Amino acid sequence: MFPPKLTHSRAVVLMVAVTFMWSIAGVVTRHLEAARSFEVTFWRSLFTLLALLVILPMLQGRAVFSSMRRSGRALWISGVCWSVMFTAFMVAILLMPVANVLVTMAAAPLITALLARIFIGHRIAPRTWVAICVAGLGIGWMYGSQVAGLPLLGTLVALCVPVAGAVNWTVVQHSQRHGHAVDLVPAVLVGAVLSVLATLPLALPFQASAHDLWLLALLGVVQLAIPCVLAVRCGQVLKAPEIALLSLLEVIFGILLAWLGAGEEPGAAVLGGGALVIGALVFNELLGLKEEK
Repeated sequence: MFPPKLTHSRAVVLMVAVTFMWSIAGVVTRHLEAARSFEVTFWRSLFTLLALLVILPMLQGRAVFSSMRRSGRALWISGVCWSVMFTAFMVAILLMPVANVLVTMAAAPLITALLARIFIGHRIAPRTWVAICVAGLGIGWMYGSQVAGLPLLGTLVALCVPVAGAVNWTVVQHSQRHGHAVDLVPAVLVGAVLSVLATLPLALPFQASAHDLWLLALLGVVQLAIPCVLAVRCGQVLKAPEIALLSLLEVIFGILLAWLGAGEEPGAAVLGGGALVIGALVFNELLGLKEEK
């Protein structure tokens, strides 16, 4: 499925394509007819699960399923984190404007830096402390100006996404430090299974139309399963700061698609706060790349 060797330039192009695929969730969700809340999450996770059951054996052979049973607890913790991200993201998208959710998610690398410092002792560079403070101001500005118009539940659910992502990365790094590598693609499969099981009781009775099911299949396969597998592949070639910078394109693509495809125009506070968050992350990652060189 993949070329035997992925060059740096091809990995960059592939990662840009990945961020575009990730970004379609908001605009596609706005065109659903009857499916709501946890039913949306259930169907997307189910289609992701079915797609991965086909993709994984193609990539790693049928032995991948037996190897999962022998994996350590880090794989299963990572799977729980993926499940939280899958579920919280879709619920948040249905509760709040797409732009707010995406900007909140953009803070994930900085939240990761904090958790890694607290739990596994990673040193945080001064530039990252500055970026964390600036990003915090940006998110505060974005939400503070809309506090009366946004549901508190939606804000808390949206924050679950970057926090779960940060926990996931920290667990994987801690496991690798102790000689236990975690294969993130099977972890995505575990996350899809857990998301399906958790949301099924809450999704009943089903109301999705045939039109909705086609759109949710698109999300499960094209917006989640395929790009997650490709992103793991890109991570084998690109450095962490490069991945973090390129991932920001999801925010830009997602806001533009929701604006052009669903008429969801972002407010001044979202644009201003988002600019602070993205600017802080770009500043931090560019300096990180410069230091590595």
